[in-house]
Amino acid sequence: MAKSQSGKKWIQKAISKPGSLRKALGFKKGETIPAKKLAKAAKSGGKLGARARLAKTLKKLRKRK
Repeated sequence: MAKSQSGKKWIQKAISKPGSLRKALGFKKGETIPAKKLAKAAKSGGKLGARARLAKTLKKLRKRK
């Protein structure tokens, strides 16, 4: 399980609305979001930018395993 240094499970709490980033970017369920589109969304502000930055972070965690 992914735990931060404080010992709390932050990933479970961070994803409050699964699929909302994909829906906001206009991709169908099951499609992957291209890296360029994700990078562009991460530069934007608000909830969309925050969700895109979290997605990039979670993508990095997945590659390590």
